[in-house]
Amino acid sequence: MFLHGFKELVRPQWVRIIEELKIHGGMAIPELSAIMEMSYMGVKQHCEALRELGYLERSRVPRSEVGRPEVTYRLSPKADALFPQAGVALTLSLLNNMKTLFGSTSPEKLLFQYFTELQTRWQARMNRAKSLVEKATTLAALREKEGCFARCHYDVQNGFRIEEYHHPLWALFAEYPAAIVMELRVMEQLMGSKIDRREIHGGRHGPSKVQYFINTI
Repeated sequence: MFLHGFKELVRPQWVRIIEELKIHGGMAIPELSAIMEMSYMGVKQHCEALRELGYLERSRVPRSEVGRPEVTYRLSPKADALFPQAGVALTLSLLNNMKTLFGSTSPEKLLFQYFTELQTRWQARMNRAKSLVEKATTLAALREKEGCFARCHYDVQNGFRIEEYHHPLWALFAEYPAAIVMELRVMEQLMGSKIDRREIHGGRHGPSKVQYFINTI
């Protein structure tokens, strides 16, 4: 989820460009123009403005056919600050100190309590959703309020899924992988469906993401 405070302060075209690059990684101007339904020069001007501010990086990729190298844009490290973090350093410090004070299993117990409370808080909203698509979009919206950035997708080959491009607790999950299972179980109970979670690492220039494939049977 792109920080709402920035959405109110910057141009909507800038927000859209940053969100699309967060989803897709490096993109050329023609690709962005098609998605945003804007002119080539209009999108290029916005990309250059964001690059001058330090939020985008520009590179040239050789074409497979004859022609000049294609210019692509991707998010710079400075753009990471536009997506909310959950005070992970402090949280990890507190959880690690709990091991010393209350035993090795105390952090997992506290995390379990957190996800249990989260499920209770979201259950009423989820109960109003009837279809699987409505449930998934509601869940994605609820998670966005917690700082996640995700989109719902469907295609014949892969079925229905939620793709998540940012989660404020990813650093915490790396330290406490049991929390991943806890969160997934909460999502399954809220959806009333089995969910297959897959991590996709984007490599050097592409975005990392997590895919949640929802069992429709």
